[in-house]
Amino acid sequence: MKKYIAMAAAGIIALGAVATQSVKADDHEVKFGFAAAETGWLQAYSGPSTSAALIAIEDINSKGGLLGKKIVPIFSDTKTDRAESAKSGAQLLGQGAIALAVDCDYDFGAPAALAAEREGKISIFLCAESVLAGIQGVGKHSFSSSVLAAVQGAAIAEWGYKEKGWRTAYILLDEVIEYNKGICYGFDWMAKRLGYEILGHDVFLNEDPSIQTQVDRIKALSKEPDVIEICSYNPGGAMAIKQIRAAGINSAIGGGSSMTGDYWLGTVPNLSGHYVPEQASIYGDDPRQAVLDFNKKFEALTGKAPDSQYVYPGYVLIEMWAKAVEKAGTFDGDAVVAALETFRDEPVLVGTRTFTSELHHQNRAPYLIVETTNGKPAVVGSWTITEPVPLKVLFGKEYDYVAK
Repeated sequence: MKKYIAMAAAGIIALGAVATQSVKADDHEVKFGFAAAETGWLQAYSGPSTSAALIAIEDINSKGGLLGKKIVPIFSDTKTDRAESAKSGAQLLGQGAIALAVDCDYDFGAPAALAAEREGKISIFLCAESVLAGIQGVGKHSFSSSVLAAVQGAAIAEWGYKEKGWRTAYILLDEVIEYNKGICYGFDWMAKRLGYEILGHDVFLNEDPSIQTQVDRIKALSKEPDVIEICSYNPGGAMAIKQIRAAGINSAIGGGSSMTGDYWLGTVPNLSGHYVPEQASIYGDDPRQAVLDFNKKFEALTGKAPDSQYVYPGYVLIEMWAKAVEKAGTFDGDAVVAALETFRDEPVLVGTRTFTSELHHQNRAPYLIVETTNGKPAVVGSWTITEPVPLKVLFGKEYDYVAK
């Protein structure tokens, strides 16, 4: 197992395919498939999460397995490509996978998840945070191990209002993927609920080399917003922040968990006033001993410390699936779904998980708030939104993001 974990950390799980071919299923084993990117930009998210999932598998196997069976991981590289995702899902199911972990993003993980759905098998997104990563976009056998993007936006809005005194906001949406939209939907909903003055909405694309037009619109405001919520991921998110700071705009900058980590901070030297919600801290200051212990184990097994909050949902994926299997007393997909849907604030490594027959995702969950000051991120608080994000908000039915 340690070999598999090291491969995942290095982004070369494909080498595991050789090992997979030599694994013969028997009555003492059950195969769990990973249809996840080992190459392309999505590997930066799916790779660490896969490594954590493999640690969870090792933990379970070291205690005798699940329902008396050893969990055997098998892999297929989706190559950050939708067509390859569908092929990977079908391939792993053909090899006997009882369930699938699929890519961290809904758009890229859904094809593999749909392959599992057609066979009545469980699929769990490694860390996707769009409401479509579950019942709404795939079907009743699909779940996500992470927390909805809208909860991230809502958490920053409410924490900032209550703890920082923010009262005005500008919302900047990167329209490329559904995840980004979710962050903005959640922030907008919570901000309006609290009474923020929204000074403007604007849009850009992750690959845009310049957002000068958008920056000019912010500069033209009669007053600088207390916070600019940027709903994006890297590299586009970092470039947007760089251009905003280079223009002399000193507003606080909020974002989603996609802007976790310090690997990108060289793009914006000495960045201050940047806030993101994270399920756990990779900076050595998480208040929970279980997370600190996991961080040490992850580093020992992979050769590097966690560098993103997207590590943790991978562990949770196996953790919650195994709890449901034990509760159901079977690996059968329908029975495991039924067991998962009984979870109410079920404890996991980084908080709790709740599932219902209407939502296989988290519309309310605890977050740490991480602030970057002079280029150094650190935990400055924690927050759980006061009420769940409504379904209509998750689908953005109230919002139309254009410059105005």
